[in-house]
Amino acid sequence: MKKILFLMAFVICANVSFAQTKVGDVTLPNTVTLSGEEMNLNGAGMREKMWFDLYAGGLYVQTKSSDANSVIDADAPMAMKLHIVSGMVSQSKMIGAVTDGFENSTSGKATTVERASFIACFNDEITKEDIFDIVYAAGNTTVYKNGKEKGSVKGLEFKKALFGIWLGKKPADKNLKKGMLGK
Repeated sequence: MKKILFLMAFVICANVSFAQTKVGDVTLPNTVTLSGEEMNLNGAGMREKMWFDLYAGGLYVQTKSSDANSVIDADAPMAMKLHIVSGMVSQSKMIGAVTDGFENSTSGKATTVERASFIACFNDEITKEDIFDIVYAAGNTTVYKNGKEKGSVKGLEFKKALFGIWLGKKPADKNLKKGMLGK
């Protein structure tokens, strides 16, 4: 009887562990439902700067792809999950990184109004263990911090510029880009 209970417990634990992906000390779910859309983890990685882990990032899509351009250009539900793992990530540093990311993603052509609306989503203090979900669905990009909606920006072109921060030709972190694309 003990063997059967042990075997059942092992099978249940094994099934639960397969439903998640470990990135550093962070565990990301393999499937999420955000803005009413079910999505699967395409890939994940750690954003690093000078050997320091800053955040674990996961890319969620409905149809997996290892092609950055097809993900950036897709008018389909998708999301980025950013799990902050360092106290070095502050509000001002996040805003600076996003601003630089837009410049790199758009070759300096990001529209000011859209960018300002998105950056306003980071106006609160950012602390270790905060989780940001950046969700594109139905033509809107919506930012959630710890499950609470912080704001949204309309338009596919904005979404392309935004996802280009992580997946574009000049990504925020090349290894994170590879991880998000499942490479």
